[in-house]
Amino acid sequence: MAIEAHQEKLSFQAEVKQLLNIVVHSLYSNKEIFLRELISNSSDAIDKLRFKALSDPALYESDTELRVRIHFDKEAKTLTVSDNGIGMSRDEIIENLGTIAKSGTREFLSRLTGDQKKDSHLIGQFGVGFYSSFIVADKVTVLSRMAGLSHEHGVRWESTGDGEYTVENVDKATRGTDIILYLKEDQDEFLNEWRLRTIITKYSDHLNIPIQIPKYTDDGKPTADWETVNRATALWTLPKSEIIEEQYFDFYKHIAHDFEPPLAYTHHKIEGGHIDYICILFVPQHAPFDMWQREHHNGLKLYVQRVFIMDKVEQFLPQYLRFMRGVLDTTALPLNISREILQDHPVIPKLRSALVRHSLDLLERIASEDQLKYMQFWKEFGNVLKEGPAEDFANRERIATLFRFSSTQTEGDEQTVSLKDYVGRMKPTQTKIYYITADHLQAARFSPHLEIFRKNNIEVLLLTDKIDEWVVSHLPEFDGKPLQSVAKGDLSPEELSETTDAQSEDQKHEQEQTFAALITEMKAMLGDKIKEVRLSKRLTTSPSCLVRDQSAMGPQMERLLKAAGQPIAEVKPILELNPDHVIIQKLKDSADHDKLADWTHLLYDQALLAEGGNITDPAAFVQRMNKLWLQTL
Repeated sequence: MAIEAHQEKLSFQAEVKQLLNIVVHSLYSNKEIFLRELISNSSDAIDKLRFKALSDPALYESDTELRVRIHFDKEAKTLTVSDNGIGMSRDEIIENLGTIAKSGTREFLSRLTGDQKKDSHLIGQFGVGFYSSFIVADKVTVLSRMAGLSHEHGVRWESTGDGEYTVENVDKATRGTDIILYLKEDQDEFLNEWRLRTIITKYSDHLNIPIQIPKYTDDGKPTADWETVNRATALWTLPKSEIIEEQYFDFYKHIAHDFEPPLAYTHHKIEGGHIDYICILFVPQHAPFDMWQREHHNGLKLYVQRVFIMDKVEQFLPQYLRFMRGVLDTTALPLNISREILQDHPVIPKLRSALVRHSLDLLERIASEDQLKYMQFWKEFGNVLKEGPAEDFANRERIATLFRFSSTQTEGDEQTVSLKDYVGRMKPTQTKIYYITADHLQAARFSPHLEIFRKNNIEVLLLTDKIDEWVVSHLPEFDGKPLQSVAKGDLSPEELSETTDAQSEDQKHEQEQTFAALITEMKAMLGDKIKEVRLSKRLTTSPSCLVRDQSAMGPQMERLLKAAGQPIAEVKPILELNPDHVIIQKLKDSADHDKLADWTHLLYDQALLAEGGNITDPAAFVQRMNKLWLQTL
């Protein structure tokens, strides 16, 4: 059936216009990067064809010699990058080249600073691919035909990068994609055979597809013969002793579409066991902007017997390691494996276990060898790694050793304290790892719950990330030491016996009798706001605080679930009073019922504010404060 060759003029998505302008100006100092990006896209297209042709060999259309070809025309001032990969349909061209189908785009754009040097790093994290063509070209033409479609289904896409582009159907005899760059006046350097060879060798030598340029005559004219420039050998198949670090870096940039080298990498070749496989795993320097988006796709590139099978395969790594990038090549899976079959294939758990082990080994190596590098990793991916204890019970202890926190023995905002550090500093008689959760660091540092611990120089971990309370609920102990919230349960003097003078049973009973009437009255006045009122063993300077039962949900998690609209059972806190505080002493002896009621509600509201909660009746709180100030004045 003939296809109507009508031309359509369309506008770029708003974000594309903005991104094009930023790419052209911020990356101009590293303009050769455009060729690496175009070759990388061609490589992906060829990989996709290889995979689809496993089940439908007719897609090869009698052309099984897969390759990328690059040539230039000095007179026309054009540079062309061609591949015979999977190709694109009209709809795919509009979707892939006219819009950015990537979550997190707006967040990415909002974080740009206007500083070209800094922004170039951000752009690298986002990945610009095809759009980098406009760094060197005034106009870009794309000719493409999807494999399996007839010649009249070819598509021409064209734009000058000024906000609009045209799309029309054309006749294209061969499958795949040709990208023709009409170079700017000052970009003649790319109309040079040796310049192209240098760029291809520098960025794409590791690709396992041939990248070819024409053989040229002595007077610079291209011949009909093509020459392969790169080694065209998969990097992971080479002996590790033959691979230099720069090759690992270039390979990472290709598979991750990143402009910066990885933070760290590891390379393993396992043979002779139950499962043969090769893997190269990378830790990026920066988190992608869509790390927390539900649409975010992650995973490894999967090869079976050197044949590319699929991209972003999630089955080999758990979600808490979703930041890892890399490739896996194995002989233990069939060539016709699909995502559906992967779900239940008996080999997957074994491969997954091995890759998790390699990933954790790599992170432990960074943590032990380079603290600064590990802190960079922790800032970017710490909250993702914290999902580990809930997801991976078998490796819970290993994952926990990688955690870093602030504590009462550190200054500043840096999270530098490991659980191993904490255990090493525990008091001789201390049996628990103490922590406090709060919405931010200042609230944690100055919480009244820390008073007895600060007085006795007992370290407390300050957990201020939103995920922390959920983490400790899945990490009940570390190194045999239970984790204990300082804001939950009832502290016993024996826990702090090294530095705390324990009261005798008679003294406790006498004190409880002394304050019994006050406690009864205050409990009646607060009603169902609280579970009970009791004397505190954790306060030294504050008059009151709120605590919860040992098994109760913490206030931080409660607020998060409420904000997400989740139904939760109401948790009634316990109001603890400091029997040595002057306010509590005076209230004990007060006969003024109205004044006691004001003070009772005021103490409760103050304790609620101290733990980061919200007062239900702010107006009443202000009235009580003003009333008590007037009485004092």
